[in-house]
Amino acid sequence: QVQLVESGGGLVQAGGSLRLSCAASGRAISNYDMGWFRQAPGKEREFVAAISWSANTYYADSVKGRFTISRDNTKNTIYLQMNSLNPEDTAVYYCAAKTNYFSDYASRIEYPYWGQGTQVTVSS
Repeated sequence: QVQLVESGGGLVQAGGSLRLSCAASGRAISNYDMGWFRQAPGKEREFVAAISWSANTYYADSVKGRFTISRDNTKNTIYLQMNSLNPEDTAVYYCAAKTNYFSDYASRIEYPYWGQGTQVTVSS
């Protein structure tokens, strides 16, 4: 099975940018749909963005136009470029993978594989 490790989180001021990475091992991600989710304190884990095995992309309304998801299958890695960050983006960000191409990209229960998360904190 695939193992996922996120990196790139940190502390940034409002209006700033960060790029998260999710490195996969154990399996090639070229056959996986990949997603980013986030969880703020006291809240449920929510969908942020997804990229299909064929590179179609999907975004939550709250990040559309500010975040960009991409994948580099040669590096077995996906990315989340986050621009114009605001304090509401503060959360632990998780990378996830699934092989069921027909399941809902935005539903966390459809993703069987998860990373450990990386903290993103946006100060005002």
